[in-house]
Amino acid sequence: MNTLECGRGRFGRSSTEGNIGLVAHTLTRFGIDYNYAANSTDAGLPVLLMDVWHWTPLVALLCYAGLRSIPDAYYQAARIDGASRWAVFRYIELPKMRGVLMIALLLRLMDSFMIYTEPFVLTGGGPGNSTTFLSQYLTQKAVGQFDLGPAAAFSLVYFLIILLLCFVLYNAMKRLDAAGTEDAA
Repeated sequence: MNTLECGRGRFGRSSTEGNIGLVAHTLTRFGIDYNYAANSTDAGLPVLLMDVWHWTPLVALLCYAGLRSIPDAYYQAARIDGASRWAVFRYIELPKMRGVLMIALLLRLMDSFMIYTEPFVLTGGGPGNSTTFLSQYLTQKAVGQFDLGPAAAFSLVYFLIILLLCFVLYNAMKRLDAAGTEDAA
């Protein structure tokens, strides 16, 4: 699994490299001065794009499974009523997929805190520390400096922060779901 992530990171690095990369070349042709190795603002773009590219198939698969779980009776009723494609999406598919989308959002939130390979392989955390994430700092503290006590405490606090954010997001989504259910009734 780690080999795939490193390969994905190397592909992203080679495609955004200033002198040989396709992305950098395309942006330069449009007159955009792009150099992720020298500009901290430009360094976040390939990390973001690689993370989105990495996890979009999971979200798409979850959405596909959510769409397939909607009974055909809803679509037949919409067809009889003469509902447009937009109305079917807005009043049937989106409300029925609210739980699936909530799970996808929670999974992505939790996973976004664990990002390590993409910024490490793409930029090495630089320029400066602009793409150094907390997970990289934690790994450097535990493995690089072999400072296990503070690293363990930091990882516990990091876990509690993620847990708290997920709890808040989950409760907010449940409240929105309950409000949406009451409005529909």
